[in-house]
Amino acid sequence: MTEKYAVVVVGGGAAGLSAALVLGRARHRTLVVDAGEPRNAPAAHMQGYLTRDGMPPADFLALGREEIARYGVELVRDRVVGVTRGEALTEVRGEDLTEVQGEDLTGAQDKDFTVAPGEDFTVVLAGGRTVRARRLVVATGLKDELPAVAGVAERFGRDVLHCPFCHGWEVRDQPFGVLASSPASVHQALMVSQWSKDVRFFLHTVAEEELSDEDLRRLAAAGVEVVPGEVAGLVIENDRLTGIRLADGTEHARSVLFLAPRAVPQTGLLEGIGAELHDTPFGAYPVVDATGLTSVPGVWAAGNAIGFAEQVVHAASGGYRAASAIVGDLLMTDLDRAAQV
Repeated sequence: MTEKYAVVVVGGGAAGLSAALVLGRARHRTLVVDAGEPRNAPAAHMQGYLTRDGMPPADFLALGREEIARYGVELVRDRVVGVTRGEALTEVRGEDLTEVQGEDLTGAQDKDFTVAPGEDFTVVLAGGRTVRARRLVVATGLKDELPAVAGVAERFGRDVLHCPFCHGWEVRDQPFGVLASSPASVHQALMVSQWSKDVRFFLHTVAEEELSDEDLRRLAAAGVEVVPGEVAGLVIENDRLTGIRLADGTEHARSVLFLAPRAVPQTGLLEGIGAELHDTPFGAYPVVDATGLTSVPGVWAAGNAIGFAEQVVHAASGGYRAASAIVGDLLMTDLDRAAQV
């Protein structure tokens, strides 16, 4: 028979592990399905998380996995490729899953719980395993799509950075560059000036006339130098960034480059089960309430699955909130059902 869980958590990053910890401690049988692709993998350290400041992301995740295992939570390295609620299989966009059929869940039960028709979900994994769950937590995060500038991808997370709150202290007072991707990049150039007074804003493919008068006044007030011209690549010496090279051949000595990756939300699973999305400047994300509950009953989302700016500490908090809401939801559902017997 198909294995049954109270909750399946899709994604084993900070949000997913935090949710799993709370669920395990609440004595709910929980499965975490983790594809092993954390967003912050390129970073050597994570900062700004109280008591974990400076910890390597891989160590943080390893510790989290150890903690959830103490409470009987199961974690598998796999990928969710389909979710069923009812009879029709929902495919995750981009995955090839055409021959798996849904199954009738009416009256299914085990020692952990009894389900009503249509209440639970069938979850299909890429490795061939199929499980059922009463509730889902989607913590699939997002991917960063980097600008197509030579050398950027290889240096990302080292001396090519995106978040001054994550890395600003470690590179403080060094010569900064900021690579524009749109006029909105002015905000990033202004923000990083908090950590260095030597900042050059490379317009790259943005025309100077696209900047507003207010943008220019603020950049001047912050002491940020505006550099027109397309960036062709990075100058690397002894495995260190030493400069930014423009298409006309000129070079600017810089030891740090900030940029804004294009956020690509991993919402295929949510879209497939009919979750309502809303558009933001950083992509389309699910509409959720204060606990992370989506428009689909029984499905919560947390971490970067709900927004671009959910850093590790926010993601962990979101996973906790979702899990605590699920614990209460399952309890009240079962009590109400018992009272009707």
